[in-house]
Amino acid sequence: MIWWTWRQFRTQAVVAAVVLAALATCLVVFGLHLRQEYDAAVAHCSGPTGCVAQLAQFRDSYRNPLYLLDALVVVAPALVGMFWGAPLVARELETGTHRLVWNQSVTRRRWLAVKLLLAGLAGMTVVGLSSIVLTWAASPYDAVAGDRFSALLFGARNLAPFGYALFTMVLGAVLGLLVRRTVPAMALTFVAVVTVQVLVPTVVRPHLVPPVVAAYPVTAETVRNLTFLGSEADIGGLRIPDAWVVSHSKLLGADGRQVDQGRYDRCLGGGFDGVADCLGGLDLHVEVTYQPGQRYWTFQWRESGLYLAASLLLAALGLWLVRRRVG
Repeated sequence: MIWWTWRQFRTQAVVAAVVLAALATCLVVFGLHLRQEYDAAVAHCSGPTGCVAQLAQFRDSYRNPLYLLDALVVVAPALVGMFWGAPLVARELETGTHRLVWNQSVTRRRWLAVKLLLAGLAGMTVVGLSSIVLTWAASPYDAVAGDRFSALLFGARNLAPFGYALFTMVLGAVLGLLVRRTVPAMALTFVAVVTVQVLVPTVVRPHLVPPVVAAYPVTAETVRNLTFLGSEADIGGLRIPDAWVVSHSKLLGADGRQVDQGRYDRCLGGGFDGVADCLGGLDLHVEVTYQPGQRYWTFQWRESGLYLAASLLLAALGLWLVRRRVG
């Protein structure tokens, strides 16, 4: 049964191996170049704040190329689920070739279990190795950006993509088992994976570990790094170094109340640097809910475990369905 499954899957495996080798080669070359640029940026530091400007320029130069690479790795599990998982069972049910195997004393559950195991391991290998190489290549940038918790970076680094790949593969196979048609199963898999990839970072991930709630001072430098400064003391883009800001309040004064609107409006009257310096001198803070950077690996392990558990449940559902509902 294993050999039979391998013969059916070998073309996809060879194509995936070629693509993985090409991607890994490009990432290694890119990673070596990135390290050279990082060393050059550090070497040209001058004065007490020289490294800040140099490293900011380094970060800005490589943000977009790395976002594209991150997006490629994040999308890879969805492609695995669509093109490997969904047809895995649906194509055989659609063409009737599954009966050939069952007539040779192979039970339905064994047939499905072997398919899920081999295809799942293949998907995890391709996506996981891509993630590992990208994690290595992007490590100088990640150290400067300090943005490991962002949805895009978190989903493209370290352990999480292994769990994503296994989940999408099993999900696609089970949907194919239910729908029994390849193209509809692929479409449903795409919709389901996109939905999960949106809901988990926004709804599930913030609750994997209870967050820290604390008062965070708003200095002039904090204001300069904001992406939004509203007319009623609301702000956007608050960042804490190497932490994930889940939510925050409006600007608060030393008494814990929202900053006096008159004082706030007077600060908004100048140029950008003047606004930052003025607000920085008002002794402001925000009540912020965040996840400290040292919890990063806790989140990686827990989210990976969550996807592993979901994969096992889906596999169990598939083994039950193939025994009772497939003729």
